[in-house]
Amino acid sequence: MNPPPEARPQEVLLFTLERQRYGLPVQDVRELVRAARLTHLPRAPDVVEGLLNLRGELLPVLDLRRRFRHPARPLSPMDHFIIATNGLRPVALRVDRAEGLRVIASDEWDASPRELPGVGYVAGAAKLPDGLVLVHDLRAFLSEAEALQLDVALGARPETA
Repeated sequence: MNPPPEARPQEVLLFTLERQRYGLPVQDVRELVRAARLTHLPRAPDVVEGLLNLRGELLPVLDLRRRFRHPARPLSPMDHFIIATNGLRPVALRVDRAEGLRVIASDEWDASPRELPGVGYVAGAAKLPDGLVLVHDLRAFLSEAEALQLDVALGARPETA
């Protein structure tokens, strides 16, 4: 029998947003790209900032600022997009900066934040020497209603912003 995920080392992509560090399991990450102009997506849920055209692939950009209750700010050329997979759907996440990969050892992993109210999209926390990092589960990031609303919006023709 395999040990639970928090008992095994796990590789995580660390990133910052408003000077706070977060993480994503590396298996959910496809690539990193510099910020680029977004296209408005009518009828998308509030958590979708717009569409990114990445080499002909249209990706919804999820607004982490809104989800994590950080103040909104305009897109900057210094921002990064993390291209990741939310279940079967490829998405882009706008972050201030991608810091790099880090292996989280089993003694650094704490799955208890999953039990806290209001953090349904947190897979756990990494207790690193320089602070706590919440590791997110993109599969739970969009509610079922938001995912359905996004499907409807993606079926419509986007307007250029």
